[in-house]
Formats: sequence, C-alpha cells, structure tokens
Amino acid sequence: MSTESLLTSPLHDRHVALGAKMADFGGWLMPIEYPAGGVIAEHTAVRERVGMFDVSHLGKARVSGPGAAAYVNACLTNDLGRIHPGKAQYTLCCNDSGGVVDDLIAYLRSDDDVFLIPNAANTAAVCALLEASAPEGITVENLHEKYGVIAVQGTLSDEVLESLGMPTGHDYMSFVETEWEGLPVIVCRTGYTGERGYELVPMWENAGPLWDTLAVAIAERGGLPCGLGARDTLRTEMGYPLHGNDLSPTITPVMAGSAWAVGWDKPAFWGREALVEQRAAKSSRLMRGLLVTGRGIPRSHCAVLDASGAQVGEVTSGTFSPTLKQGIALALLDRSVAMGDEVAIDVRGRGVAATVTKPPFVEVQVREA
Repeated sequence: MSTESLLTSPLHDRHVALGAKMADFGGWLMPIEYPAGGVIAEHTAVRERVGMFDVSHLGKARVSGPGAAAYVNACLTNDLGRIHPGKAQYTLCCNDSGGVVDDLIAYLRSDDDVFLIPNAANTAAVCALLEASAPEGITVENLHEKYGVIAVQGTLSDEVLESLGMPTGHDYMSFVETEWEGLPVIVCRTGYTGERGYELVPMWENAGPLWDTLAVAIAERGGLPCGLGARDTLRTEMGYPLHGNDLSPTITPVMAGSAWAVGWDKPAFWGREALVEQRAAKSSRLMRGLLVTGRGIPRSHCAVLDASGAQVGEVTSGTFSPTLKQGIALALLDRSVAMGDEVAIDVRGRGVAATVTKPPFVEVQVREA
C-alpha cells in the first residue's frame, strides 16, 4: 500500500515536523520512532519517567439506544454486568468458530450508551457486525475520525495531567468525561504499556493543541514523544496480545490466554458454543512466554523446538526487551510443553535457547494507586 493511500492522524503534521520515522500501521501512516530518542530511549522514558503516544489510529465507535449495553453484552465476550457506568472493560469480538475478529475496550457510559475503542484495521468490521444484528432502536456509529487518542504513560503521568488541570487518580479501567481549556476530553485510566497511565480522547480537531501542551509538560519531566515501536516493546514485555499476531480469526481467547475476558456464565455471545467446546477439550495450543537465554532475537513465525528437535510451537510476537536487555517472545505451544522447560527458537536456521515462562516479563505497575 502506498503512503498516499494511508489515513493520517490529526497529529500527522506534528510527527513530520519532529522528523519521525513513519510507517503503515493498520492502514494508517503512524510514527514508529522519533530521532530525538529512538525505540530504546522512548521505551526507557516510559518505564522510568513518562512518555506520550499518538494512538489516534485506534477505532472509535458508539452503540446507543434503549438497552444498548445489554445488546453489546450479548455480542462481545466479557460480561458488562460486572462493571458499572464510568468503568471500562477489555473484551473480544469473536466469530462463530471462536476466533478473534478484534479485541477492544468497552467504555460503559450508561445502560443505553457504550463507547468502544477497537483496533484500527478492524473498526469497520466490528461496526458492521454490531450493526447487522442490532435490534430496532439500537444505533451503531463508526466515529473513527471524530476523536483522537493520546496515551500518556509512565510513573509521572499523574503529574503531567495535573499540570494541565485534568482529573487523575481514578481507578484502573475507569474514565472521567471532563474538559480541558473548555474543550471536551475523556480521561481514561487505561493503556498498553504496563505502566501507570492514561489515554486521553479529545475531539479530532482538538487533538493538536492538547498534544502541544502535553509535549511541554512531558519534556519538563524528562519524558519523550514515543512511537509505535516503543509501544510494541512495552506491550510485549507485559505479555499483552497484539491482534494479527497473538489474537486472530484463527487464534481464540482460550489459546491466547485471554479466557479471563470471557463471561463463561453468560447465556449468549458470539462464538460461545465453539469456545465452550474448545475450553472443555483442553487440546489446543496455549500462549506462553519465552525468555531467551541464548544469543538471538525471536520474531513472529519462528518455530519453537523441543530437545529432540521436534516442533512444539510457533512464535507469535518476538522482540528485544530494552528493560531486560535480552530477547523475549510470546508463542503458541503444545500443551505437552510445561513452564520452566528449555526449548530452542529457530532464528534464521539457528537454534536459540529459551525458557518457557509466564508473562509479564517485567514488574507490573499498571494498577499502582
């Protein structure tokens, strides 16, 4: 796909002015890294101080009307009945075979209003599925280019938001609808890095001024603007799945270790029958972590081999961990492979030693009060 055909965020000109390396991400031309830092420096800024990401490529959608929350609950996997208005929930949109069409965050505004943030490339598909089966009175709106999203992540994220007069300190997976400089913005206590942080959802046209003000506050605290390269290394250290790699129409929540995001006691949701059957069968491969002990960086689709040389799995995501300074990976492995087992990852024809482990690979900070 040529860059001319890619969509751009409301902050595109700012990334270009900063000299960012840009690339296609889900059909959007987005910053991968900035010359002032690079992936490792940006990653470290988030782990040790604070960083900000433009993630406006993420989808936005709204399901509204009488009983909208109940309708969404009958479609997506997680149980919205577990939360109350003002809270957010990680959930999945599955197909009839239990594969994942998308993983997304549902923000419960009221029983009649649910705001959704799907992945960029899957927004249209999720909206189409919800619209196709919506009962009379339920409206599904694709708002992809109506809102921007700016993620402020790191131990100093509260200080940054407080300097702008924004609310902080609310519980993890909750949100506050407020104003900044008289402009509406949703302040969500969510993120994809494993650090304490927030995702800010301003109107599309207001994202630029908010980014500029945040940039000053973050720079004053030794932070950096961060690209999607650092976002990927940060999420992999946490073991967070990426759709298209660790979740897909052929990789189910049961396989991916996302069964916790399934409301198993609900009478209905898309893919329920297939997922219940797969869960009971206990025969599918399962997602595990691989901590590389040899020299080499695993990448997606690398084969995982046991001591006899037989293939027992495949890497779904792999990278160099800037925090641990060694390779890490997520992989779908046969159930015969146990935690603590030593395996080899086939990296360009060379076996690289690794130990099977349970993510996260780093200390969890995301829920810190």
